[in-house]
Amino acid sequence: MEINQAAPKFQDVSIAPMHTAEHILNRAMINLFGCGRAVSAHIEKKKSKCDYLLPEAPTKEQVQKIEQYVNNIIKQDLPVTFDYISKEEACDKFDMKRLPDHVSETVRIVRIGDYDDCLCVGLHVKNTSEIGQFVIVSHDYADGRLRIRFKLVQ
Repeated sequence: MEINQAAPKFQDVSIAPMHTAEHILNRAMINLFGCGRAVSAHIEKKKSKCDYLLPEAPTKEQVQKIEQYVNNIIKQDLPVTFDYISKEEACDKFDMKRLPDHVSETVRIVRIGDYDDCLCVGLHVKNTSEIGQFVIVSHDYADGRLRIRFKLVQ
C-alpha cells in the first residue's frame, strides 16, 4: 500500500503538539465562524500562525472565545487516531483541494476524538492532554483574512 509521506518538518515529533493544536484550531474556526480550515498555515515548534477567510474582523471577545474553545477541547483528553481510506472514498468526505496531484491512492485521516477529522500525513500527539495550553499571541485582520499567531505553554 502506497502512502504519502510528510515533509521532513512534519516528521519531527517535537512539532506534533503544535500540529495537533492546528487541527483543533481549524475545527474551532469552522464551528465558531462557519469558515473553512486555514487557507495558509506556518507551523513551528515555538510559535505558529494560521490564516482564515472571514467576511469581517472578529471582536476582541470573539478572539478570546477562540482561545477558550481550543483549550476546552484540549482539556477533554481526546484520543488522536488514524484511519486509511481510498482517495476515491475521501473525495466524498473531505476537501481535496490542498492535496498534490500525485497523491497516493490511499490517504490518511487524522481523527481527534469525535471532534475533528481531516486528511493529514504529519505527526501528532496520541492524546490532546499532551498539547499543553493554547495561547493566541496576536492576531490581525486585513482584506478578508484573519491571521492568528499562537503558541503552546506547559
